[in-house]
Amino acid sequence: MRTFIQLALMALMLGTVAINNAALADDLRTGHLLPIGASVESLQHAQSVGVLLSDNTRDNLGYLERYHDMALNGAKDALDGRIRQAFVNSSDPELAIDWLMSSLQGTFLSVTVYDNLDALVQAHPDVVVMLDTHNQLLTPRNDVVEARFVARFYDANLQYIAKAEGSVHKQVPSVWVHDKAAPEIAAQIEQQRDVQLDALKQFDASLKSLVRAG
Repeated sequence: MRTFIQLALMALMLGTVAINNAALADDLRTGHLLPIGASVESLQHAQSVGVLLSDNTRDNLGYLERYHDMALNGAKDALDGRIRQAFVNSSDPELAIDWLMSSLQGTFLSVTVYDNLDALVQAHPDVVVMLDTHNQLLTPRNDVVEARFVARFYDANLQYIAKAEGSVHKQVPSVWVHDKAAPEIAAQIEQQRDVQLDALKQFDASLKSLVRAG
């Protein structure tokens, strides 16, 4: 009963965290990136890459930060440590961005993130990447965990080349129940991190295939 009461407290808190269900952000929102279609052969390991984070990515990072903060600081000392740590581990807002940037840095000669398209264009990188991320985590109203990562590539003339992507969604048995022990609940919550990692591994494979084709 105590575990259920603890979960009820966490459910109440996480219920205040908005879930971003927006579709993948439109690359053309800036009005500059034109999907004319360049050749994938224009992607090479020796190139410099300029990265833009989509509005969807920035919104999703905010969502993860709020969820993570709630897991860290909400109802202190009232939640089983194993359950709390599972929420914390599986909502790390830096996990996906760090992984995606590392993938790009391991693939190209240099990778730089820019605040806006104008600054990027002035820097004249060989390749432009619009990075779009989406994560959805467990709440009392949601038992489907999603992770979706897309990098859209454009050449120096801002013509669309191709995209690398990874996407996983998984329905997790409800953790907001009476009859489960803390270790079982924690293991189920940790699946949120597994979903992210699986999608990121898909992204890695997609990126390698794309550049190898180039």
